[in-house]
Amino acid sequence: MRLKVEFTTEPFELDGFPEHARTARRVVDEAGLSVEVGPFGTTAEGQAEQALTAIDRLVRETLAHGATRISLQVSVMDEGEGAG
Repeated sequence: MRLKVEFTTEPFELDGFPEHARTARRVVDEAGLSVEVGPFGTTAEGQAEQALTAIDRLVRETLAHGATRISLQVSVMDEGEGAG
């Protein structure tokens, strides 16, 4: 099963890229997920176990690096969706 994870960490900073946001991106990159950064959040896709492990790390590590809110949505992808 493949999962799509959409997330945003807060607080937002207009003057730069906060440490919690850099941490979130590093976590999904290190997990080997396919990542797409958008204007309102980041989407990562991958196999279920890979994505679930990344979610656990993302929540724990972004909170440790200053996130005060994490918005997270997880969707099961149809067989034909997403990267191979």
